[in-house]
Amino acid sequence: MSRLVVISNRIAAPDSKRQSAGGLAVGILDALKSSGGLWYGWNGDISDDPLPLRIQKNDGITYASFNLSHTDYEEYYCQFSNTVLWPAFHYRLDLVSYDRSAWEGYCRVNTLLAERLQPLVKEDDILWVHDYHLLPFGAACRQLGLNNRMGFFLHIPFPAPDIFNALPPCEELLEKLCEYDLLGFQTEHDRQAFLESLSLLTSVKTVDQRTYSAFGNLFRTEVYPIGIEPESIRKMAEGPLPAKLEEARRGLVNLKNVIAVERLDYSKGLPERFLAFESLLEHYPQHRGHVRYTQIAPTSRGDVQAYQDIRHQLETEAGRINSRYGTLNWTPLYYLNQHFERRLLMKIFRYTEVGLVTPLRDGMNLVAKEYVASQDPNDPGVLILSKFAGAANELTSALIVNPYDRDQVASALDQALTMPLAERIARYSDMMAVINRNDISHWRQSFLSDLKAVDLCRQQHSLEKKIATFPRQA
Repeated sequence: MSRLVVISNRIAAPDSKRQSAGGLAVGILDALKSSGGLWYGWNGDISDDPLPLRIQKNDGITYASFNLSHTDYEEYYCQFSNTVLWPAFHYRLDLVSYDRSAWEGYCRVNTLLAERLQPLVKEDDILWVHDYHLLPFGAACRQLGLNNRMGFFLHIPFPAPDIFNALPPCEELLEKLCEYDLLGFQTEHDRQAFLESLSLLTSVKTVDQRTYSAFGNLFRTEVYPIGIEPESIRKMAEGPLPAKLEEARRGLVNLKNVIAVERLDYSKGLPERFLAFESLLEHYPQHRGHVRYTQIAPTSRGDVQAYQDIRHQLETEAGRINSRYGTLNWTPLYYLNQHFERRLLMKIFRYTEVGLVTPLRDGMNLVAKEYVASQDPNDPGVLILSKFAGAANELTSALIVNPYDRDQVASALDQALTMPLAERIARYSDMMAVINRNDISHWRQSFLSDLKAVDLCRQQHSLEKKIATFPRQA
């Protein structure tokens, strides 16, 4: 049986203090356990010492991790990945800061990572590469002569052609992406955006419904909406709250609670959300004194100016709204700039009446699915979801809103806070049916099944190329 090799920017090594307990890590670990695979990625350390790969083995999985030099960290991770690709792919060209040296560093690191992985790869291994940090990784592997089946999954949105093609190295990025055998996207919109961007820059031949040829390479594109482990979420959500939280909850029995959780990022629409909550208090005064909005947003990339700016903006807005509407006995908005354990968040979700998930742009947004899966089936909360989150394509029974329209979001909040139990249960049941069907296992199995099947298509394409170039007799 072929071995699975997973390549991602970060890995969840078994002894790492930074190990992720999220759904993606769980899904990858399950896939690796079933085939005795290898997980390869950055360990989070920054050092200019040329350290060898750190190899660890645990539970049938081999972990191979590397450190980055300060220059590589700055150019590959901070500059090109997070000040070019991240803002552009989230439709924020105004925040893109392109520097050719950063692009060269990004390509250099991807080549270096491919070179360091090469000795560990076996002939029949299947390579599964994840996310925007590693767009050119497949091309670097091909340059080294690795002919393994290689798939790439993009976790974030793929932007519209006018956005993507504004990036100076857009054609080079697309050509490198076409070196993968399988390209996976969260939504059909993302898949189409990729193909449209590609067709504007080069000739694209349609081989069949989902398989194409461009830049001399054959590749397949598919949609694989990532899911969660609903049963695991349910178990985390059930049971009593910790003593301090239970005490706090008892003090809120006369309040309905709105919860929002995401890392601090300009793509999440937090300032717009604060203003929407203010609009609720202004236009629906019956909720004053009876609702509390808690925003949990731990800092990420705190050394980047754009993130410092949004943190200051949120602190200012929270203070202004509380000053305008708060009383001695009621604080309408709680803004917590700190990290909470995932298990605890699932319990908090279960005791809140409304989940507010309104990013300006998001590949999927698993928080939306986790909020629904954590609910009490007999008394579920209501999900309000941005139309620009990938999850909106699946969770159609949520209250779908435009996050730029604060009055529409305020109206949805009013609807959610007053929704009858029967309607809440019906909406919850519809969404849980989708979440159970398209869980993390289904996502993983669908992608890997398609990736394992690329050999036949490869062989057919190779034969057609040979026939096309075979000299004809006069």
